[in-house]
Amino acid sequence: MITYEYPLSERVRTLLRLEDLFDKVAYFSSAQGAQEHHVALVILFEILDITSRADLKFDLVQELERQRQILLSFRNNPQIAEDALSGALLEIERASTALLTMQGKIGQNLRENEWLMGIKNRVAIPGGVCEFDLPGYHFWLNRDTALRQRDLSGWIAPLVPIHDGLSIVLRLLRAAGRPETRVAEKGAYQLMLAGRTAQLVRLRLSSDETVIPEISANKYALNIRYTVPAGADPRPKQTDADISFELTFCNL
Repeated sequence: MITYEYPLSERVRTLLRLEDLFDKVAYFSSAQGAQEHHVALVILFEILDITSRADLKFDLVQELERQRQILLSFRNNPQIAEDALSGALLEIERASTALLTMQGKIGQNLRENEWLMGIKNRVAIPGGVCEFDLPGYHFWLNRDTALRQRDLSGWIAPLVPIHDGLSIVLRLLRAAGRPETRVAEKGAYQLMLAGRTAQLVRLRLSSDETVIPEISANKYALNIRYTVPAGADPRPKQTDADISFELTFCNL
């Protein structure tokens, strides 16, 4: 199955983008090669740009506290496993505490590093990080792998509370939905929302289906159009087949 997600709020859109970037920076920073570590650094700069435009820490702490209060209301409920509930509450409390103890602006440790900011400014220029532009960076890329990984870990570490907090929020959000089977007749599906509130739409379909969903939504309707992957003709073409898929509306 392939899962596609479509955010219905700007906050969830930001969290999904950060989740994707954190996954990538973890992958490339754990690799061995200098080129992979360059990519990890570029992605770290992207995380820095996104976190500088949003009051993420406050939003995450607020949402985690709201979820903590909801979970506390399930105490002594015979239908709820106490061990699982206690584990979830402990995870939320740890994430909240880590966020609250973060000092200063998110990513301040990176912004105060002139060497990193010099690289960040050159990354925006096509081909701007060649060895003759940044010999110091070229030297770093040729250092021992373990030293580069140590540096990357040190730069990423202050951002870990943000990653942990958003991971909990997104996990709870995804778990809050109930999947339903739907069929897009001749590749098209529309649903009038009629007051339904949601923060995220999840769509799952078989990986055997050679179609790509184009999703659009507003507070009134959800529209899904399944197109055939582009071949010689670059223009997307809607499929004529009926497509069965799983649709989930998620809301905290």
